[in-house]
Amino acid sequence: MSDTGVTEQETGGHPSLRRVMGPGLLLLFIVGDVLGTGIYALTGTVAAEVGGVVWLPFLVAFLVALVTAFSYLELVTKYPRAAGAALYTHKAFGIHFVTFLVAFAVMSSGITSASTASRAFSANFGKVVGLDLGEGIGITLVGLAFMALVAAVNLRGVGESVKANVVLTCVELSGLLIIIVIGAWALGIGEGDFSRVTEFDTGDRSVLAGVIAATGLAFFAMVGFEDSVNMAEECKEPRRIFPRVLLLGLGITGVIYVLVSISAIALVPADRLSEGETPLLQVVEAGAPAFPVGLFGLITMFAVANTALINMLMASRLVYGLSNERVLPSVLGRVHPHRRTPWTAILFTTALAFGLITFVGEVPDLGGTTALLLLCVFTVVNVAVLVLRRDEVDAGHFRTPTVLPVVGALACAYLATPWAGRPVVQYQIAGVLLGIGVLLWAATVLAGRRAGRGSPRLDPTHVSGEGPEGSRD
Repeated sequence: MSDTGVTEQETGGHPSLRRVMGPGLLLLFIVGDVLGTGIYALTGTVAAEVGGVVWLPFLVAFLVALVTAFSYLELVTKYPRAAGAALYTHKAFGIHFVTFLVAFAVMSSGITSASTASRAFSANFGKVVGLDLGEGIGITLVGLAFMALVAAVNLRGVGESVKANVVLTCVELSGLLIIIVIGAWALGIGEGDFSRVTEFDTGDRSVLAGVIAATGLAFFAMVGFEDSVNMAEECKEPRRIFPRVLLLGLGITGVIYVLVSISAIALVPADRLSEGETPLLQVVEAGAPAFPVGLFGLITMFAVANTALINMLMASRLVYGLSNERVLPSVLGRVHPHRRTPWTAILFTTALAFGLITFVGEVPDLGGTTALLLLCVFTVVNVAVLVLRRDEVDAGHFRTPTVLPVVGALACAYLATPWAGRPVVQYQIAGVLLGIGVLLWAATVLAGRRAGRGSPRLDPTHVSGEGPEGSRD
Protein backbone atom coordinates (compact mmCIF):
# COMPACT_ATOMS: atom_id res chain seq x y z
CA MET A 1 0.00 0.00 0.00
CA SER A 2 1.24 3.50 -0.75
CA ASP A 3 2.63 5.39 2.19
CA THR A 4 0.60 8.41 1.21
CA GLY A 5 -2.67 6.81 2.06
CA VAL A 6 -4.40 5.79 5.24
CA THR A 7 -3.27 2.54 6.76
CA GLU A 8 -6.40 0.50 7.22
CA GLN A 9 -4.88 -2.78 8.26
CA GLU A 10 -5.29 -3.81 11.84
CA THR A 11 -3.09 -6.19 13.80
CA GLY A 12 -4.40 -8.04 16.79
CA GLY A 13 -7.49 -5.88 16.88
CA HIS A 14 -5.48 -2.63 17.21
CA PRO A 15 -6.14 0.00 14.50
CA SER A 16 -3.09 1.77 13.12
CA LEU A 17 -2.37 5.50 12.90
CA ARG A 18 -2.54 7.65 9.78
CA ARG A 19 0.29 8.75 7.44
CA VAL A 20 -0.71 12.31 6.52
CA MET A 21 2.32 14.66 6.63
CA GLY A 22 4.12 15.78 3.46
CA PRO A 23 6.98 18.35 3.27
CA GLY A 24 4.65 21.34 3.56
CA LEU A 25 2.89 20.08 6.67
CA LEU A 26 6.21 18.92 8.14
CA LEU A 27 7.75 22.38 7.67
CA LEU A 28 4.76 24.00 9.34
CA PHE A 29 4.94 21.39 12.10
CA ILE A 30 8.61 22.21 12.78
CA VAL A 31 8.25 25.99 12.51
CA GLY A 32 5.06 25.93 14.56
CA ASP A 33 6.63 23.79 17.27
CA VAL A 34 9.86 25.79 17.56
CA LEU A 35 8.09 29.15 17.43
CA GLY A 36 5.60 29.87 20.14
CA THR A 37 5.74 29.90 23.91
CA GLY A 38 9.50 30.40 24.28
CA ILE A 39 9.81 33.69 22.43
CA TYR A 40 6.36 34.94 23.43
CA ALA A 41 6.74 34.24 27.15
CA LEU A 42 10.45 34.15 28.00
CA THR A 43 11.93 37.17 26.19
CA GLY A 44 11.60 39.26 29.33
CA THR A 45 13.08 36.55 31.56
CA VAL A 46 16.10 36.23 29.28
CA ALA A 47 16.49 40.02 29.28
CA ALA A 48 16.59 39.95 33.08
CA GLU A 49 19.65 37.68 32.86
CA VAL A 50 21.74 39.60 30.31
CA GLY A 51 20.21 43.04 29.76
CA GLY A 52 20.13 44.55 26.28
CA VAL A 53 21.93 41.69 24.51
CA VAL A 54 18.79 39.60 24.92
CA TRP A 55 19.27 38.41 21.32
CA LEU A 56 22.61 36.75 22.13
CA PRO A 57 21.30 33.84 24.27
CA PHE A 58 18.70 33.09 21.57
CA LEU A 59 21.47 33.05 18.95
CA VAL A 60 23.69 30.76 21.02
CA ALA A 61 20.74 28.46 21.75
CA PHE A 62 19.99 28.35 18.02
CA LEU A 63 23.56 27.31 17.24
CA VAL A 64 23.50 24.53 19.85
CA ALA A 65 20.16 23.32 18.48
CA LEU A 66 21.45 23.47 14.90
CA VAL A 67 24.47 21.32 15.75
CA THR A 68 22.22 18.74 17.38
CA ALA A 69 19.81 18.91 14.44
CA PHE A 70 22.61 17.68 12.18
CA SER A 71 22.97 14.63 14.40
CA TYR A 72 19.23 14.02 14.22
CA LEU A 73 19.38 14.31 10.43
CA GLU A 74 22.00 11.60 10.12
CA LEU A 75 20.04 9.29 12.39
CA VAL A 76 16.53 9.91 11.06
CA THR A 77 17.66 9.37 7.45
CA LYS A 78 19.63 6.31 8.51
CA TYR A 79 16.76 4.86 10.57
CA PRO A 80 13.54 6.54 9.31
CA ARG A 81 11.29 5.19 12.02
CA ALA A 82 9.01 6.91 14.49
CA ALA A 83 10.85 6.25 17.73
CA GLY A 84 13.36 9.10 17.40
CA ALA A 85 15.82 9.45 20.29
CA ALA A 86 14.65 6.19 21.87
CA LEU A 87 15.51 4.25 18.72
CA TYR A 88 18.95 5.85 18.40
CA THR A 89 19.73 5.22 22.08
CA HIS A 90 18.69 1.59 21.78
CA LYS A 91 20.71 0.95 18.65
CA ALA A 92 23.79 2.65 20.08
CA PHE A 93 23.83 1.22 23.61
CA GLY A 94 21.35 -1.67 23.66
CA ILE A 95 20.28 -1.10 27.28
CA HIS A 96 16.49 -1.35 27.47
CA PHE A 97 16.08 0.66 30.67
CA VAL A 98 18.23 3.52 29.35
CA THR A 99 16.18 3.51 26.15
CA PHE A 100 13.02 3.76 28.23
CA LEU A 101 14.40 6.68 30.27
CA VAL A 102 15.27 8.60 27.12
CA ALA A 103 11.82 8.00 25.65
CA PHE A 104 10.09 9.00 28.89
CA ALA A 105 12.29 12.12 29.19
CA VAL A 106 11.22 13.20 25.69
CA MET A 107 7.60 12.57 26.62
CA SER A 108 8.00 14.52 29.88
CA SER A 109 9.58 17.45 28.03
CA GLY A 110 6.48 17.65 25.85
CA ILE A 111 4.26 17.83 28.90
CA THR A 112 6.37 20.49 30.67
CA SER A 113 6.45 22.52 27.45
CA ALA A 114 2.68 22.32 27.05
CA SER A 115 2.23 23.26 30.71
CA THR A 116 4.45 26.31 30.17
CA ALA A 117 2.20 27.25 27.26
CA SER A 118 -0.88 26.97 29.44
CA ARG A 119 0.57 29.48 31.90
CA ALA A 120 1.39 31.91 29.10
CA PHE A 121 -2.08 31.40 27.65
CA SER A 122 -3.68 32.24 30.99
CA ALA A 123 -1.64 35.42 31.43
CA ASN A 124 -2.58 36.70 27.98
CA PHE A 125 -6.21 35.64 28.43
CA GLY A 126 -6.38 37.87 31.48
CA LYS A 127 -5.00 40.81 29.48
CA VAL A 128 -7.42 40.27 26.60
CA VAL A 129 -10.57 40.04 28.72
CA GLY A 130 -9.43 42.69 31.18
CA LEU A 131 -9.28 40.45 34.24
CA ASP A 132 -6.58 40.38 36.90
CA LEU A 133 -6.10 36.63 37.32
CA GLY A 134 -3.29 37.17 39.81
CA GLU A 135 -0.85 34.39 40.59
CA GLY A 136 -3.25 31.92 42.19
CA ILE A 137 -6.45 30.04 41.49
CA GLY A 138 -7.65 32.22 38.60
CA ILE A 139 -4.66 31.72 36.33
CA THR A 140 -4.53 28.02 37.28
CA LEU A 141 -8.18 27.41 36.39
CA VAL A 142 -7.78 29.06 33.00
CA GLY A 143 -4.68 26.95 32.39
CA LEU A 144 -6.52 23.74 33.26
CA ALA A 145 -9.44 24.64 30.98
CA PHE A 146 -7.00 25.38 28.19
CA MET A 147 -5.25 22.03 28.61
CA ALA A 148 -8.59 20.21 28.55
CA LEU A 149 -9.36 21.90 25.20
CA VAL A 150 -5.96 20.77 23.83
CA ALA A 151 -6.78 17.21 24.88
CA ALA A 152 -10.13 17.40 23.07
CA VAL A 153 -8.42 18.47 19.82
CA ASN A 154 -5.83 15.72 20.24
CA LEU A 155 -8.58 13.16 20.70
CA ARG A 156 -10.03 14.16 17.34
CA GLY A 157 -6.98 12.70 15.59
CA VAL A 158 -3.57 13.54 14.12
CA GLY A 159 -5.08 14.72 10.83
CA GLU A 160 -7.27 17.24 12.63
CA SER A 161 -4.40 18.21 14.95
CA VAL A 162 -2.01 18.85 12.07
CA LYS A 163 -4.64 20.92 10.24
CA ALA A 164 -5.12 22.98 13.39
CA ASN A 165 -1.33 23.35 13.52
CA VAL A 166 -1.34 24.91 10.03
CA VAL A 167 -3.77 27.62 11.12
CA LEU A 168 -2.09 28.26 14.47
CA THR A 169 1.40 28.40 12.93
CA CYS A 170 0.27 31.10 10.51
CA VAL A 171 -1.25 33.06 13.40
CA GLU A 172 1.81 32.83 15.66
CA LEU A 173 4.12 33.71 12.77
CA SER A 174 2.03 36.79 12.04
CA GLY A 175 2.43 37.92 15.66
CA LEU A 176 6.21 37.73 15.51
CA LEU A 177 6.27 39.48 12.13
CA ILE A 178 4.23 42.28 13.70
CA ILE A 179 6.96 42.73 16.34
CA ILE A 180 9.65 42.77 13.64
CA VAL A 181 7.74 45.29 11.53
CA ILE A 182 7.16 47.52 14.57
CA GLY A 183 10.90 47.40 15.30
CA ALA A 184 11.80 48.22 11.69
CA TRP A 185 9.31 51.10 11.67
CA ALA A 186 10.77 52.49 14.89
CA LEU A 187 14.26 52.27 13.41
CA GLY A 188 13.14 54.02 10.23
CA ILE A 189 11.56 57.00 12.00
CA GLY A 190 14.29 57.30 14.61
CA GLU A 191 12.32 56.01 17.61
CA GLY A 192 13.42 53.39 20.06
CA ASP A 193 16.96 52.94 21.35
CA PHE A 194 18.83 50.39 19.26
CA SER A 195 22.06 51.12 21.13
CA ARG A 196 20.68 48.92 23.92
CA VAL A 197 21.26 45.78 21.83
CA THR A 198 24.97 45.87 22.78
CA GLU A 199 24.50 46.51 26.52
CA PHE A 200 25.27 43.74 29.02
CA ASP A 201 23.67 43.66 32.46
CA THR A 202 24.35 40.37 34.23
CA GLY A 203 24.14 41.66 37.79
CA ASP A 204 26.85 40.33 40.10
CA ARG A 205 27.79 37.54 37.68
CA SER A 206 30.40 37.64 34.96
CA VAL A 207 29.24 38.31 31.39
CA LEU A 208 30.01 34.71 30.40
CA ALA A 209 28.09 33.26 33.37
CA GLY A 210 25.10 35.48 32.63
CA VAL A 211 25.00 34.55 28.94
CA ILE A 212 25.32 30.84 29.74
CA ALA A 213 22.50 31.00 32.30
CA ALA A 214 20.30 32.91 29.85
CA THR A 215 21.14 30.44 27.06
CA GLY A 216 20.04 27.55 29.27
CA LEU A 217 16.64 29.24 29.54
CA ALA A 218 16.47 30.50 25.95
CA PHE A 219 17.13 26.97 24.73
CA PHE A 220 13.50 26.24 25.56
CA ALA A 221 12.57 28.55 22.69
CA MET A 222 14.61 26.43 20.22
CA VAL A 223 13.28 22.97 21.09
CA GLY A 224 10.60 21.41 18.97
CA PHE A 225 12.49 20.23 15.91
CA GLU A 226 13.02 16.85 17.60
CA ASP A 227 9.26 16.32 17.80
CA SER A 228 9.15 15.96 14.03
CA VAL A 229 11.38 12.87 14.27
CA ASN A 230 8.87 11.24 16.59
CA MET A 231 6.22 11.75 13.90
CA ALA A 232 8.34 10.01 11.21
CA GLU A 233 5.91 7.15 10.61
CA GLU A 234 3.08 9.60 10.09
CA CYS A 235 5.13 11.38 7.39
CA LYS A 236 5.40 10.63 3.68
CA GLU A 237 8.91 9.69 2.47
CA PRO A 238 10.77 10.80 5.64
CA ARG A 239 14.24 9.83 4.35
CA ARG A 240 13.91 12.18 1.39
CA ILE A 241 12.20 15.19 2.93
CA PHE A 242 13.73 15.52 6.42
CA PRO A 243 17.15 17.14 5.70
CA ARG A 244 15.96 20.12 3.67
CA VAL A 245 12.77 20.63 5.67
CA LEU A 246 14.40 20.48 9.11
CA LEU A 247 17.29 22.82 8.24
CA LEU A 248 14.93 25.25 6.52
CA GLY A 249 12.59 25.24 9.49
CA LEU A 250 15.38 25.89 12.00
CA GLY A 251 16.86 28.63 9.83
CA ILE A 252 13.53 30.43 9.61
CA THR A 253 12.97 30.31 13.36
CA GLY A 254 16.53 31.38 14.20
CA VAL A 255 16.31 34.53 12.06
CA ILE A 256 12.87 35.39 13.48
CA TYR A 257 14.05 35.00 17.08
CA VAL A 258 17.03 37.31 16.66
CA LEU A 259 14.96 39.98 14.89
CA VAL A 260 12.15 39.79 17.46
CA SER A 261 14.51 40.07 20.43
CA ILE A 262 16.33 43.04 18.85
CA SER A 263 13.02 44.81 18.21
CA ALA A 264 11.85 44.09 21.74
CA ILE A 265 14.89 45.47 23.53
CA ALA A 266 15.07 48.53 21.26
CA LEU A 267 11.54 49.53 22.21
CA VAL A 268 11.38 48.41 25.86
CA PRO A 269 14.29 48.58 28.34
CA ALA A 270 15.40 45.28 29.85
CA ASP A 271 14.18 46.11 33.36
CA ARG A 272 10.65 46.81 32.07
CA LEU A 273 10.67 43.94 29.58
CA SER A 274 11.34 41.50 32.40
CA GLU A 275 8.25 42.56 34.34
CA GLY A 276 5.20 40.30 34.10
CA GLU A 277 4.49 37.36 31.82
CA THR A 278 3.48 39.22 28.63
CA PRO A 279 6.72 40.85 27.38
CA LEU A 280 5.78 41.16 23.70
CA LEU A 281 2.54 42.90 24.61
CA GLN A 282 4.69 45.61 26.19
CA VAL A 283 6.62 45.90 22.93
CA VAL A 284 3.42 46.47 20.96
CA GLU A 285 2.19 49.06 23.48
CA ALA A 286 5.51 50.94 23.31
CA GLY A 287 6.14 50.76 19.57
CA ALA A 288 2.61 50.90 18.15
CA PRO A 289 0.24 52.36 20.75
CA ALA A 290 -2.54 52.55 18.13
CA PHE A 291 -2.37 48.82 17.49
CA PRO A 292 -5.16 46.95 19.34
CA VAL A 293 -3.41 45.27 22.25
CA GLY A 294 -6.28 42.83 22.66
CA LEU A 295 -5.73 41.55 19.13
CA PHE A 296 -2.06 40.90 19.80
CA GLY A 297 -3.03 39.16 23.03
CA LEU A 298 -5.27 36.84 21.00
CA ILE A 299 -2.40 36.13 18.60
CA THR A 300 -0.19 35.23 21.54
CA MET A 301 -2.87 32.91 22.90
CA PHE A 302 -3.08 31.11 19.55
CA ALA A 303 0.72 30.88 19.40
CA VAL A 304 1.11 29.18 22.75
CA ALA A 305 -1.89 26.98 21.98
CA ASN A 306 0.03 25.66 18.99
CA THR A 307 3.02 24.79 21.19
CA ALA A 308 0.78 22.92 23.59
CA LEU A 309 -1.08 21.04 20.85
CA ILE A 310 2.05 19.75 19.10
CA ASN A 311 3.79 18.76 22.33
CA MET A 312 0.79 16.91 23.74
CA LEU A 313 0.35 15.19 20.39
CA MET A 314 3.93 13.92 20.55
CA ALA A 315 3.80 12.97 24.23
CA SER A 316 0.65 10.87 23.85
CA ARG A 317 2.16 8.97 20.90
CA LEU A 318 5.25 8.10 22.89
CA VAL A 319 3.21 6.81 25.82
CA TYR A 320 1.09 4.82 23.39
CA GLY A 321 4.16 3.24 21.80
CA LEU A 322 5.79 2.42 25.14
CA SER A 323 2.59 0.72 26.26
CA ASN A 324 2.46 -1.37 23.11
CA GLU A 325 6.01 -2.49 23.89
CA ARG A 326 4.81 -3.62 27.34
CA VAL A 327 7.13 -1.26 29.23
CA LEU A 328 4.18 0.81 30.44
CA PRO A 329 0.78 -0.57 31.51
CA SER A 330 -1.19 -2.00 28.60
CA VAL A 331 -4.18 0.21 29.38
CA LEU A 332 -2.19 3.18 28.03
CA GLY A 333 -2.03 1.59 24.58
CA ARG A 334 -5.71 1.59 23.75
CA VAL A 335 -6.83 3.21 20.48
CA HIS A 336 -10.28 4.68 19.90
CA PRO A 337 -12.03 2.42 17.36
CA HIS A 338 -13.46 5.28 15.30
CA ARG A 339 -11.13 8.26 15.79
CA ARG A 340 -8.02 6.00 15.65
CA THR A 341 -6.31 8.04 18.40
CA PRO A 342 -4.52 6.71 21.52
CA TRP A 343 -7.18 7.97 23.89
CA THR A 344 -5.91 6.51 27.16
CA ALA A 345 -2.40 7.86 26.51
CA ILE A 346 -3.91 11.27 25.81
CA LEU A 347 -5.79 11.18 29.12
CA PHE A 348 -2.64 10.10 30.99
CA THR A 349 -0.44 12.86 29.56
CA THR A 350 -3.19 15.42 30.15
CA ALA A 351 -3.43 14.34 33.80
CA LEU A 352 0.33 14.90 34.23
CA ALA A 353 -0.02 18.35 32.67
CA PHE A 354 -2.86 19.13 35.07
CA GLY A 355 -0.55 18.30 37.97
CA LEU A 356 2.23 20.58 36.70
CA ILE A 357 -0.17 23.46 36.04
CA THR A 358 -1.66 23.12 39.52
CA PHE A 359 1.44 22.56 41.63
CA VAL A 360 4.25 24.29 39.68
CA GLY A 361 2.80 26.90 37.36
CA GLU A 362 5.75 29.29 36.93
CA VAL A 363 6.86 29.81 33.32
CA PRO A 364 10.65 29.92 33.97
CA ASP A 365 10.54 26.73 36.06
CA LEU A 366 8.47 24.76 33.55
CA GLY A 367 10.27 26.11 30.51
CA GLY A 368 13.65 25.52 32.12
CA THR A 369 12.69 21.94 32.97
CA THR A 370 11.75 21.36 29.33
CA ALA A 371 15.18 22.58 28.26
CA LEU A 372 16.90 20.47 30.95
CA LEU A 373 15.19 17.25 29.89
CA LEU A 374 15.91 17.80 26.22
CA LEU A 375 19.52 18.87 26.78
CA CYS A 376 20.08 15.50 28.47
CA VAL A 377 18.40 13.70 25.58
CA PHE A 378 20.38 15.71 23.01
CA THR A 379 23.62 14.80 24.76
CA VAL A 380 22.78 11.13 24.36
CA VAL A 381 21.75 11.59 20.70
CA ASN A 382 24.99 13.40 19.84
CA VAL A 383 27.00 10.55 21.37
CA ALA A 384 24.80 7.94 19.68
CA VAL A 385 25.48 9.30 16.20
CA LEU A 386 29.20 8.68 16.74
CA VAL A 387 28.69 5.20 18.17
CA LEU A 388 26.40 4.23 15.29
CA ARG A 389 28.98 5.11 12.64
CA ARG A 390 29.98 1.43 12.91
CA ASP A 391 26.47 0.37 11.85
CA GLU A 392 26.35 0.42 8.07
CA VAL A 393 22.98 0.54 6.28
CA ASP A 394 22.23 -0.16 2.63
CA ALA A 395 20.22 2.99 1.93
CA GLY A 396 21.92 6.32 1.34
CA HIS A 397 21.57 8.79 4.20
CA PHE A 398 22.72 12.20 5.43
CA ARG A 399 26.14 12.26 7.15
CA THR A 400 27.10 15.07 9.49
CA PRO A 401 30.74 16.19 9.94
CA THR A 402 32.21 14.36 12.96
CA VAL A 403 33.12 17.54 14.81
CA LEU A 404 29.47 18.64 15.08
CA PRO A 405 28.16 15.82 17.32
CA VAL A 406 31.26 16.15 19.50
CA VAL A 407 30.62 19.87 19.99
CA GLY A 408 26.92 19.21 20.41
CA ALA A 409 27.41 16.58 23.10
CA LEU A 410 29.77 18.79 25.12
CA ALA A 411 27.59 21.91 24.80
CA CYS A 412 24.34 20.15 25.67
CA ALA A 413 25.89 18.29 28.61
CA TYR A 414 27.30 21.51 30.07
CA LEU A 415 24.06 23.47 29.68
CA ALA A 416 22.25 20.69 31.59
CA THR A 417 24.48 21.02 34.66
CA PRO A 418 24.06 23.31 37.71
CA TRP A 419 27.30 25.08 36.63
CA ALA A 420 25.28 26.63 33.80
CA GLY A 421 23.19 28.51 36.39
CA ARG A 422 20.25 26.12 36.34
CA PRO A 423 18.06 26.33 39.51
CA VAL A 424 17.45 23.28 41.69
CA VAL A 425 13.67 23.32 41.17
CA GLN A 426 14.11 22.26 37.55
CA TYR A 427 15.95 19.10 38.63
CA GLN A 428 13.21 18.43 41.16
CA ILE A 429 10.43 18.68 38.56
CA ALA A 430 12.35 16.50 36.11
CA GLY A 431 13.06 13.98 38.88
CA VAL A 432 9.38 13.67 39.81
CA LEU A 433 8.32 13.09 36.21
CA LEU A 434 11.02 10.52 35.55
CA GLY A 435 10.23 8.91 38.90
CA ILE A 436 6.62 8.39 37.78
CA GLY A 437 7.93 6.71 34.67
CA VAL A 438 10.23 4.42 36.61
CA LEU A 439 7.39 3.42 38.95
CA LEU A 440 5.15 2.57 35.99
CA TRP A 441 8.01 0.62 34.41
CA ALA A 442 8.54 -1.35 37.65
CA ALA A 443 4.79 -2.06 37.98
CA THR A 444 4.68 -3.32 34.39
CA VAL A 445 7.73 -5.54 34.95
CA LEU A 446 6.19 -7.10 38.07
CA ALA A 447 2.88 -7.68 36.30
CA GLY A 448 4.68 -9.29 33.37
CA ARG A 449 6.65 -11.64 35.60
CA ARG A 450 3.52 -12.73 37.40
CA ALA A 451 1.94 -13.46 34.03
CA GLY A 452 5.01 -15.45 33.00
CA ARG A 453 6.22 -12.99 30.34
CA GLY A 454 9.51 -12.04 32.02
CA SER A 455 11.08 -8.59 31.82
CA PRO A 456 10.00 -6.31 28.95
CA ARG A 457 12.32 -6.14 25.95
CA LEU A 458 11.84 -2.69 24.51
CA ASP A 459 11.89 -2.43 20.71
CA PRO A 460 11.84 1.33 20.08
CA THR A 461 11.01 0.89 16.40
CA HIS A 462 7.45 0.30 17.61
CA VAL A 463 7.38 3.28 19.94
CA SER A 464 5.27 6.35 19.05
CA GLY A 465 3.93 4.97 15.83
CA GLU A 466 1.52 2.27 14.77
CA GLY A 467 0.00 -0.74 16.45
CA PRO A 468 1.84 -3.29 18.60
CA GLU A 469 3.53 -4.86 15.58
CA GLY A 470 5.03 -1.61 14.30
CA SER A 471 4.37 0.25 11.12
CA ARG A 472 3.08 -1.17 7.88
CA ASP A 473 4.14 0.77 4.80
